[in-house]
Amino acid sequence: MDPSDAELIAALRRGEEPALGALLSRHAPQIYRFGLKMCRDPEDAKDVVQDTLLAAARGIREFRGASSLSTWLYTIARSFCIKKRRGAMTSAVVSLDDEPGAAQMPSAELPPDDAAASHELGAALEGAIASLAPMYREVLLLRDVEGLSAAEVAEVLELSVDAVKSRLHRARADVRAKLTRFLPSSERPSDAPSSAACPDIVAMFSRYVEDEIGAEECAAMERHIASCSRCSRACDSLKKTLALCHAQPRGEVPPEVQVRVRRALHELSGESGG
Repeated sequence: MDPSDAELIAALRRGEEPALGALLSRHAPQIYRFGLKMCRDPEDAKDVVQDTLLAAARGIREFRGASSLSTWLYTIARSFCIKKRRGAMTSAVVSLDDEPGAAQMPSAELPPDDAAASHELGAALEGAIASLAPMYREVLLLRDVEGLSAAEVAEVLELSVDAVKSRLHRARADVRAKLTRFLPSSERPSDAPSSAACPDIVAMFSRYVEDEIGAEECAAMERHIASCSRCSRACDSLKKTLALCHAQPRGEVPPEVQVRVRRALHELSGESGG
């Protein structure tokens, strides 16, 4: 059985230097994937994962475990993503929240006849995520792709849990809406107009996933879905969207980045040993 993060950190503090490489290698693919989807540029993502791993290597001995190691690493990676974004903008200072909205971003458009193919659905998901404004993209990536809890996402983004969930509900609804036309016809939500009795089922289901609705409201939602085909299909399409997010492949760190990181770690090890 592979050692846990805590065991590797303990080994590192005992002076077992190989533990550092094992820790960083374990988390590097997720950090690269996050950087790639936030920066939307492979070269920037290479810089982000390299800078994140080296910053973590320098600070790992001061890591006290108040949060999970992955949360700490995503916090570092996000700071480098922000720096990349600021460097690319012509304005003096801009945060991720200031980026223009989805209407000004590219999105993937695929021929409707090909929408059922799984690789094309994956490309559609990539486009849908990329089209989100960064303040929504990052919550969806951290929660639904990387699997952090809402509380951990809040810690990374320095937001309240309520703010994270509010952004997350909107992000999920937007991505689900963009994916609708790419789903097989049997899985697409009905175009029939909602009745006065129909709730905002997409928002409600997203709240259900986050344990925000009580047993009584949950039971009412289930009864309505059982009796309303339109809302049932809308709910199913959001389930499919979340499943696709969870199934996103890990980002394989490019070999040249791995070489540079290993070289830098070796130099750091020499400095600490000298």
